[in-house]
Amino acid sequence: MANTSQAKKRARQNDTVRAHNASLRTMLRTALKKIVKAIQAGDKKVAKKQYDENISLIDRIADKKIIHKNKAARHKSRLNTAIKAL
Repeated sequence: MANTSQAKKRARQNDTVRAHNASLRTMLRTALKKIVKAIQAGDKKVAKKQYDENISLIDRIADKKIIHKNKAARHKSRLNTAIKAL
Protein backbone atom coordinates (compact mmCIF):
# COMPACT_ATOMS: atom_id res chain seq x y z
CA MET A 1 0.00 0.00 0.00
CA ALA A 2 1.17 3.50 -0.77
CA ASN A 3 2.43 5.46 2.23
CA THR A 4 2.63 9.02 0.95
CA SER A 5 -0.13 11.14 -0.54
CA GLN A 6 1.96 11.40 -3.71
CA ALA A 7 2.16 7.60 -4.01
CA LYS A 8 -1.57 7.25 -3.32
CA LYS A 9 -2.39 9.72 -6.10
CA ARG A 10 -0.02 7.92 -8.46
CA ALA A 11 -1.76 4.63 -7.68
CA ARG A 12 -5.15 6.20 -8.47
CA GLN A 13 -3.82 7.60 -11.74
CA ASN A 14 -2.35 4.22 -12.68
CA ASP A 15 -5.74 2.57 -12.19
CA THR A 16 -7.39 5.12 -14.47
CA VAL A 17 -4.75 4.81 -17.18
CA ARG A 18 -4.78 1.00 -17.02
CA ALA A 19 -8.57 0.95 -17.49
CA HIS A 20 -8.32 3.34 -20.45
CA ASN A 21 -5.56 1.30 -22.09
CA ALA A 22 -7.57 -1.90 -21.59
CA SER A 23 -10.52 -0.24 -23.32
CA LEU A 24 -8.35 0.73 -26.28
CA ARG A 25 -6.94 -2.81 -26.54
CA THR A 26 -10.49 -4.15 -26.58
CA MET A 27 -11.43 -1.72 -29.35
CA LEU A 28 -8.40 -2.89 -31.33
CA ARG A 29 -9.28 -6.57 -30.99
CA THR A 30 -12.88 -5.89 -31.98
CA ALA A 31 -11.76 -3.95 -35.06
CA LEU A 32 -9.44 -6.77 -36.12
CA LYS A 33 -12.20 -9.35 -35.62
CA LYS A 34 -14.60 -7.34 -37.79
CA ILE A 35 -12.11 -7.32 -40.64
CA VAL A 36 -11.22 -11.00 -40.26
CA LYS A 37 -14.90 -11.97 -40.16
CA ALA A 38 -15.53 -10.11 -43.43
CA ILE A 39 -12.50 -11.80 -45.02
CA GLN A 40 -13.65 -15.25 -43.90
CA ALA A 41 -17.10 -14.56 -45.34
CA GLY A 42 -15.38 -14.05 -48.68
CA ASP A 43 -16.96 -10.66 -49.34
CA LYS A 44 -14.18 -8.47 -50.69
CA LYS A 45 -16.27 -5.31 -50.81
CA VAL A 46 -17.33 -5.54 -47.16
CA ALA A 47 -13.84 -6.59 -46.08
CA LYS A 48 -12.28 -3.58 -47.82
CA LYS A 49 -14.86 -1.27 -46.24
CA GLN A 50 -14.18 -2.65 -42.76
CA TYR A 51 -10.43 -2.38 -43.37
CA ASP A 52 -10.70 1.26 -44.45
CA GLU A 53 -12.90 2.16 -41.47
CA ASN A 54 -10.72 0.50 -38.85
CA ILE A 55 -7.21 1.14 -40.14
CA SER A 56 -7.07 4.60 -38.56
CA LEU A 57 -8.08 3.07 -35.20
CA ILE A 58 -5.14 0.66 -35.40
CA ASP A 59 -2.79 3.54 -36.21
CA ARG A 60 -4.10 5.70 -33.36
CA ILE A 61 -3.64 2.90 -30.84
CA ALA A 62 -0.10 2.32 -32.09
CA ASP A 63 0.64 6.05 -31.82
CA LYS A 64 -0.45 5.93 -28.17
CA LYS A 65 1.97 3.02 -27.66
CA ILE A 66 -0.75 0.62 -26.54
CA ILE A 67 0.74 -1.75 -29.11
CA HIS A 68 4.07 -1.46 -30.89
CA LYS A 69 4.08 0.30 -34.25
CA ASN A 70 5.57 -2.77 -35.94
CA LYS A 71 2.75 -4.95 -34.61
CA ALA A 72 0.22 -2.50 -36.06
CA ALA A 73 2.05 -2.54 -39.39
CA ARG A 74 2.16 -6.33 -39.36
CA HIS A 75 -1.60 -6.58 -38.75
CA LYS A 76 -2.36 -4.05 -41.48
CA SER A 77 -0.09 -5.79 -43.97
CA ARG A 78 -1.49 -9.26 -43.34
CA LEU A 79 -5.09 -8.08 -43.47
CA ASN A 80 -4.50 -6.14 -46.67
CA THR A 81 -2.81 -9.14 -48.26
CA ALA A 82 -5.74 -11.35 -47.29
CA ILE A 83 -8.22 -8.88 -48.76
CA LYS A 84 -6.30 -8.68 -52.03
CA ALA A 85 -6.23 -12.49 -52.22
CA LEU A 86 -10.05 -12.65 -52.21
